[in-house]
Formats: sequence, structure tokens, C-alpha cells
Amino acid sequence: MPVKNIKEIKTGLRSKYRRLREDLSEEEKRSLDSEIQSRLLSLREYSQAETVFTYISKELEVDTLAIVRAAWANQKRVAVPRCVPGTRDMEFYYIRSWQDLEPASFGVMEPIVERCERVDDESKGFCLVPGFSFDVQGFRLGYGGGYYDRFLSRFGGFTVGICYSFCVQWNLPHGYYDRSVDLLVTEKYVRRTSAKVR
Repeated sequence: MPVKNIKEIKTGLRSKYRRLREDLSEEEKRSLDSEIQSRLLSLREYSQAETVFTYISKELEVDTLAIVRAAWANQKRVAVPRCVPGTRDMEFYYIRSWQDLEPASFGVMEPIVERCERVDDESKGFCLVPGFSFDVQGFRLGYGGGYYDRFLSRFGGFTVGICYSFCVQWNLPHGYYDRSVDLLVTEKYVRRTSAKVR
């Protein structure tokens, strides 16, 4: 399939799933987020992990703030990404409180570099991966920047896609360099997409 067509298809899918998320009422979203959070926090891989790598959610995304609070309560280290200016790369930094964050690119909350320690070991950990949509094989439709694709290509830990079930489809277009997540968690089910056990 020509690259142009794949890009057009992805753009159309992003619009579709953005609209579906925008149609959720606050109450519906809170309920779905709560179901996803409780499924995720009961995972063996979560309980065994020392470090939770997570994005800080925006309005249309599955809420990760409650997961961050739970990780702190469970004595885990929390690592959050920062986009490296002028590149399509990102680095993770440990945060100890909400005061370690500031608004940055695309309205995303990112770690304040001067206050935080950079993660230098990306060989292990439990990583939450954002996406507009995932398919049943664990491939994702991201936001188009390629930041997470680059990170996942070098990350050696356990990866989890969190997504509303109505944003999961059977098959998404993906390329050679795309990495699938190890596990998909929705408000209705947990689906293992790889045999990886940490």
C-alpha cells in the first residue's frame, strides 16, 4: 500500500477515535478510567515492577494520574517522558511529586529537568503506552510524532497499552519499525499480545 494512503488512513482513524472520545460524558469517562486502572493495578507485572514509566494524560486520554498516585503509594519509582527539543526523541525522568512537572510541548506536562533525575536504565520496568487506538495484536495508532516508536525500539521492559474498548480494532496499518505492546488493558478485558513475562 502506498505510504501516502497509509498516512491518509491513519489521519482518518485519528479523527474517528478523537470524536468517539470527545463524545464521552465526564461521568462515563471517569467510570471507564476507573475500570482500566483497577485492571492494570492488579497485574502481576505491575506489582513486580520497581519503576513505572508513564505519560501524564491529557483530557482525551485514559487518565494516568490515579495510576501515578497508586505507584507512589506502592513505593514505586515513577518515570515520565520529556520530548528532546529539535528531535523526535524523548527521555524519561523520575518524578517524586506533581511539583516536578511543567507544561511543555503540545500542552503535555513534562518533568522539570533541573529538579529530576534522568533514567539511565531502560532495560526493565513497566511502561504505559498512549495511543488513539490499538489493535488485537498490540500495535498502536499514535499521535503521529514517532516519539514512542523510537523509545519502544530500545526499551527492554514490559509494555502496556491502555485504551477504551471502543477504540480497539482488529487490525491497524503498521510498518516494519512499529513495536506492539505486550499487553492491552481496556475497561472490559486484559489481552496478552506477547508471551513476555517479567
